[in-house]
Amino acid sequence: MKILIIDDEKSIGISLKNIFDDEGYFSKWVTSCAESLPYFEKWEPDLIYLDVKIKEENGIEFLETLREKGIDTPVVMISGHSGIKEAVQAMKAGAFDFLEKPLNLTRIKLTARNAFEFSSLKNNYSRLKDDFIQQYKIIGNSPKLLDTLEIVKKLAKTNSKVLIRGESGTGKELVAFALHNLSSRSNMPFIKFNSAAIPLDLIESELFGHEKGAFTGAVSSKKGKIELADKGTLFLDEIGDMSLSAQSKILRVLQEGELQRVGSNETILVNTRIIAATHKNLEEMITQGLFREDLFYRLNVVPITCPPLRERKSDIPILVDFFCKKFSFELNMPQKIFTKEALEMINQWSFPGNVRELKNMIERLYIFVDDNEIKIKDIENCNLHSYKIKSLSLNSNVDIDNLTYFLQETKPFNDKKDEFERLYLKEQLEKNDFNVSKTAQILQMQQSNLSRKIKELKIEKTEER
Repeated sequence: MKILIIDDEKSIGISLKNIFDDEGYFSKWVTSCAESLPYFEKWEPDLIYLDVKIKEENGIEFLETLREKGIDTPVVMISGHSGIKEAVQAMKAGAFDFLEKPLNLTRIKLTARNAFEFSSLKNNYSRLKDDFIQQYKIIGNSPKLLDTLEIVKKLAKTNSKVLIRGESGTGKELVAFALHNLSSRSNMPFIKFNSAAIPLDLIESELFGHEKGAFTGAVSSKKGKIELADKGTLFLDEIGDMSLSAQSKILRVLQEGELQRVGSNETILVNTRIIAATHKNLEEMITQGLFREDLFYRLNVVPITCPPLRERKSDIPILVDFFCKKFSFELNMPQKIFTKEALEMINQWSFPGNVRELKNMIERLYIFVDDNEIKIKDIENCNLHSYKIKSLSLNSNVDIDNLTYFLQETKPFNDKKDEFERLYLKEQLEKNDFNVSKTAQILQMQQSNLSRKIKELKIEKTEER
């Protein structure tokens, strides 16, 4: 650690330098603030010991000047004639500590160690914060994406409610973080909550918190996500999957800025900005009684739609380059390069899974392809370009191996439509163990309509062998 001592008293300057040199630090001693300036440009000290009064110079004013210039090096103020007033002024100006003369040897060493630990923690925090922000970086410069980011910049300056809409994998969470990071709340928490990932009976406890004994297993009180995000931002992902009961309580938070923990009658005031996102058709859910209309209008003050990747094709080469560098670093592998033909091929794909699908594709190629050059055959061998699916007999004469074959085969439209509906509905029913009620709810269909389709299309559960 490099320590710069600024003091016009020779005995103090030499004593401090000897102490720090004995401790294994590198130290420099100067007798005026003006003399210290070149050291900030070339030597870049890690800690400064600064006298409050140096000849005609004022140490506290010099500290303020350093802070105005953006120099945030820890500064320990030392003085033999100052009182409480000067100490308070120094701390307000950004001093790390304030020591009075005669200086205590133990205190000097302890302050230096504490300042070093503080700097290390601060640097680690800055690095982690930079890594966190990098994780949420939005990549691309296509017109549709730039239009979306322009809206984000304008909204970030406000506390308006925002509903982010878009298909899965389009980056709704990235947009939510951008709104937070560009706002005055950026130094406060950004808390995520995915309604689809939490069991319905736990959503309220996770969101609003609970008191000890509120339910079986509640062995202690716990703050909910909304409280944890106080003065910051709460991102409610997949809000369309939230129960009606939780929706009504979220509405109260939006309207009144208050909540009650589960098992408590105490009202807690919160200042949390709520940003919601969904890939579902909330308007249709309202007509089905699955989503509160008043909550929808509270959230949908300013809607943002994340464009799908197929509408921002010019971003694909940029994203490919970004993910190639990302996985090269994370997997400790040489960076791979796509041939022109391979890049053209993936540029033609519609990417129903959007950016998330492209990211997963590149990660798989890094894992399975040994060569540093990605060719068309590498993509084909990984079965990534055509979405290979399970062979399902759609009727006695048809067996589909993959989606490409299905789309290219020429048949009357109604026949093809029935085949697709049968394939899609059977897949969804299989996922839910042929629970018709659950599948209808997920697909936002009337149960009677789904039952009729199952009968018409002769969909039967595949027998396990």
